[in-house]
Amino acid sequence: MKTIAKIVLTGGPCGGKSTALARIEQIYTAMGYAVLFVSETATELITGGVAPGAVDNVVFQTALLSTQLFREEIYEGLARKLPGEKVLIVCDRGALDNRAYMSENEFSDVLENLCANEIDLRDGYDAVFHLTSAADGAAQFYTRANNEARTETVEQAVALDRALIAAWAGHPHLRVIDNSTDFEDKIARLTQALSHFLGEPAPFELERKFLIAYPDIHALAALPNCQKVEIIQTYLEAPDPDAELRIRQRGSGGHYIYTKTEKRRVSDVRRVEVEKRLGRAEYLALLMTADTTLRQIRKTRYCLMFERQYFEIDVYPFWNQQAIVELELTNEDDPIVFPDFLKIIREVTQDARYKNHALARHVPEEDAS
Repeated sequence: MKTIAKIVLTGGPCGGKSTALARIEQIYTAMGYAVLFVSETATELITGGVAPGAVDNVVFQTALLSTQLFREEIYEGLARKLPGEKVLIVCDRGALDNRAYMSENEFSDVLENLCANEIDLRDGYDAVFHLTSAADGAAQFYTRANNEARTETVEQAVALDRALIAAWAGHPHLRVIDNSTDFEDKIARLTQALSHFLGEPAPFELERKFLIAYPDIHALAALPNCQKVEIIQTYLEAPDPDAELRIRQRGSGGHYIYTKTEKRRVSDVRRVEVEKRLGRAEYLALLMTADTTLRQIRKTRYCLMFERQYFEIDVYPFWNQQAIVELELTNEDDPIVFPDFLKIIREVTQDARYKNHALARHVPEEDAS
């Protein structure tokens, strides 16, 4: 069965995308993938003579986004026709990168012009990998010499890098590759994270989970680097007792994506996870195979980027004193820097009572200690 993964490679100026694109082609072609690249639309327009300031920004951004989406559609159609079982479509920036260059009103106008919505644009990609600008943490290596469309100062590059992360906040598979190591290790961390996502050789996920005091949800929602997402999770009857099978509706404002996930535990912090995107009709059909011994899990998730780490804060309707925060790591010994406005009660990574599957069976009593 053919599998097609469409990912975004994004990041601030001088983040290493050019090197990363070349490395991705080399590594994943050798793994048997047909690797397709959708080149950066903005750079093509700018170097072609259409600078953003030459026309009204809404006009420019509408043209840019419509061109981007059209080109991606062409590549997806071709991917389905290619021989072979595995296709990787790599988009050099994605649809929501443009948001970092617009005001909220301009972004709303662009969406209206294209009859589009933010949820579909964001979650139309299977994963997003952000390479942090060298200006943020490795300023000595920041340069504008290798891209004639790059004009940002170091300070502007840092601000743009953070705006790009905020634009993608809320995506279920957003990974930020920072400058905490040298450049070669940075690229190695990217390909490691991508391999984990693709399941090469196995899609391992390292997850840490913490019980926290109930957060100020209004303050969270007001943060520019935080995105609110509504989730309904339904467990299905699984033929294998060692497997966990679920379907999920995820989105907001009436716009949703649907996924099916199978999980198998490897160790206390490692598990194999295989995810498949569903159409709405497929999702509704699978609801008929729900495990009726388990309740549906409804939760509001606040996706927060803080200190280069991606936190998912889950607020449940059956708790009013506590919540759960999760984050996924590339390495088990990665340090965690929590926002100071989150009060950590204790780690519950290995406490089976706080797994969603367990919550579907029984809600543990609130612990406000």
